[in-house]
Amino acid sequence: MLELAIFLLGSLGFIFLSRRALKEHHLYGFPRFFAFEAILGLVVLNGGDWFTRPFSLPQLLSWLLLLGSAYLAIYSFRVLRVYGVPDSSIQDSGKLEFEKTTHLVTKGPYRLIRHPLYASLLFLTWGIALKQINLVSMMLAIIASLALFLTAVYEERENLIKFGDEYAGYVQHSKRFIPYIF
Repeated sequence: MLELAIFLLGSLGFIFLSRRALKEHHLYGFPRFFAFEAILGLVVLNGGDWFTRPFSLPQLLSWLLLLGSAYLAIYSFRVLRVYGVPDSSIQDSGKLEFEKTTHLVTKGPYRLIRHPLYASLLFLTWGIALKQINLVSMMLAIIASLALFLTAVYEERENLIKFGDEYAGYVQHSKRFIPYIF
């Protein structure tokens, strides 16, 4: 019962955060919402298993992914704020403040991958899924991964319109989520 209450409260929070993107039909907002929901489902489902069998291979891999996720998210937010030059006067209520960048960011983690924040969410997803390996966890992780992939594809279309040839060139020499691979 507590898990259901946590999931519902978390879902209300995600609905609140995503309301403008969903209302204004930002293509990336819809799959991103479902990625957040699937990740929340994983947290609720696997919450009791974070410290069981602490030295098993899945737990060690899980912690490695979770730490990598936290590092990549913090580093990416900082680089985005500094080099993206967010402009709060941009009239796009579907975007969060840090998303209202005025410059294409190609420094830090953005030098190698176009979506380090989504990559951090992928690390988070699979880190949580490894806490309790079962069919439901794997399905939620796959749903979150596919939703994050769609979010990135839609956001790339938007960035191509916003930044034009500069973004097209950036796409040619960077990967989506994993440096040199994908």
